[in-house]
Amino acid sequence: MARFVRNGSRVLEVHLEGDTARALSGSMVAFEGQVQFKHAGMGGGEGLRGALKRKMTGESLQLMEMTGHGVVYCAADGQEVQLIELQGETLQVESSSLLAVGSGLRTDVTFTGLRGATSGQGLFTTTVTGQGTVVVVSDGPAIVLEVSPQHPLVVDPQAYVCSRGQLQQSFVTDISWRNAVGEGNGEAFSLQFNGSGAVYIQPAER
Repeated sequence: MARFVRNGSRVLEVHLEGDTARALSGSMVAFEGQVQFKHAGMGGGEGLRGALKRKMTGESLQLMEMTGHGVVYCAADGQEVQLIELQGETLQVESSSLLAVGSGLRTDVTFTGLRGATSGQGLFTTTVTGQGTVVVVSDGPAIVLEVSPQHPLVVDPQAYVCSRGQLQQSFVTDISWRNAVGEGNGEAFSLQFNGSGAVYIQPAER
């Protein structure tokens, strides 16, 4: 199985030993060894059904497949790299934040509701399910915030990167703190997460 290693904070090393991994198309900045690259297709390797679903929903995901023996170095506009280990669970992630996925993981599209509409990210988002490593990127080091039934979390949708766990998402529309800190720009809403899990945010707005 492909192995993912951070090289510094902004470069990902993908170690291949005769296997295959998927990464964001165009993210390869260097490679060593015997590695073949090919486009993973419209759906990022999800097959025809996945490709059609992405075309219908407008949730774009352009991935390439890397196969062989060697090391591929990947990066995305100098953004910070974060590795997330999944153990049969599902990660919801903005497609623009997805850098690479292991071969044991499946990607799909799910409906996000008003979060996408209000944040400008679209009504749908990418999910990654299975066992393996997901690599995401963020504008600055990602911050992981835990959510518990006793401690719900409110997040600015522009800072949201991804989330995992048994979480329920709702919307808070009466936000007065934006005006209080001089950020009143008409986006009088935020995301509230309840349940048990973790939310990854970036220290910047899109």
